[in-house]
Amino acid sequence: MDFGAQLPTQRFLVMQLARFGDVIQTKRLVQSLKAQGQVELLVDNSLISLAKLIYPDLLIHGLPAHGTHGPLCLTQLKNDLEVVAQKTYTQVYNLNFSGINFALSTMFSAQSVRGYKLEHGQRQIDFWPEQLMRWTKMRAQAGLNLVDAWGLYADQAMDPALINPVATPKGGGLGVVMAGQNARRSLPPKVLAPLVLAARNRLDHGPIYLLGAGHESRAAKEVAHLLPAALRSEVRDLVGKTSWPELFSVVGNLDLLLSPDTGTMHLAAHLGVPTLAFFLSSAWCHETGPYGQGHLVLQAISDCAPCLEQSPCPHDVLCCNVFSTPQVLAFVSGREDKELPSGITAMVSGFDALGLTYTARSGHDPDHKQRLAFRALAMGVAHLGFTGPVDQRLAQTLFYERDWMLPQQRSWRHE
Repeated sequence: MDFGAQLPTQRFLVMQLARFGDVIQTKRLVQSLKAQGQVELLVDNSLISLAKLIYPDLLIHGLPAHGTHGPLCLTQLKNDLEVVAQKTYTQVYNLNFSGINFALSTMFSAQSVRGYKLEHGQRQIDFWPEQLMRWTKMRAQAGLNLVDAWGLYADQAMDPALINPVATPKGGGLGVVMAGQNARRSLPPKVLAPLVLAARNRLDHGPIYLLGAGHESRAAKEVAHLLPAALRSEVRDLVGKTSWPELFSVVGNLDLLLSPDTGTMHLAAHLGVPTLAFFLSSAWCHETGPYGQGHLVLQAISDCAPCLEQSPCPHDVLCCNVFSTPQVLAFVSGREDKELPSGITAMVSGFDALGLTYTARSGHDPDHKQRLAFRALAMGVAHLGFTGPVDQRLAQTLFYERDWMLPQQRSWRHE
């Protein structure tokens, strides 16, 4: 045996066909796999240039996952995937529950695909993503961040504290993201404008950059109009005007980003820029809060939160009203000694062995103890060791008898 010969390099393919923020939230998995071999990433064509900025040392593949249908889609798929189909991958990580993801899994041997796959014409879901889907039954008490949900697919997941830089002000002023993809996760201009003023008072310097998609330009103009006249000259309206590199440059130089749950918020976390995020309705900071040390989330808390955005809100999204209270505006302006009203909690980011955590800095978190019990149990499921006594009632709620049967045919790890 030639002991001087190098072992063949492992090659991994990560298929992430979801949105802007999801590409960034795949970072822990990508970084973990990079420690083991070569990593390639498959994304929607519209996100190729973004992916190359996020992962400059990866080979990026694209396909028309969004917005293209019919024969044209099939032709593009054949051309775009020709390079991928000719390669042999040690492991393929198929991260999205969608028809196209299941179909694409058939390009590879079933044994090499983790996540979601078609096998003998039947949809199969691995043990780990099945657990993740099951845990959504108790979202308020579970709260595993999506970066960790995908990152823990890796056999040896990278230390969560090493994924993104510690957030520090960069000197370039305040950024404001107009809205998220879902209107219920966003604030109307009349609510957002006072928060912008409070955040600007918190910094006490620098311009105010308004960011977002082109269809949000009207809201941007309204927010600017609602600001005091003395501040309007500080506004830089970039809504609908930035390319991916330009957005990178603007966000990467900010002191603070004020945002709902958006891809731009995840970009700021990736770049180590502090975020002050507002989460309401179906947005839950324990699931999709900005990843890293040094971020703050104002989380609306109610009996019906987090809700399902696909269902109409029976309360006319009353949870947005709490963001207009004097106590919240004082807190955002930097007077964090002010007690927050009921219905909202200021959450600060941190880490445990499982991944990102959010704990209350101000206000009441009614599910804190239950969330700790869940995370202790989830650590054992993720092969990170149990950190304390197992909550038996919780275990009976979350797990089925077949989960403990051996061998586990849908195990998400190699044995």
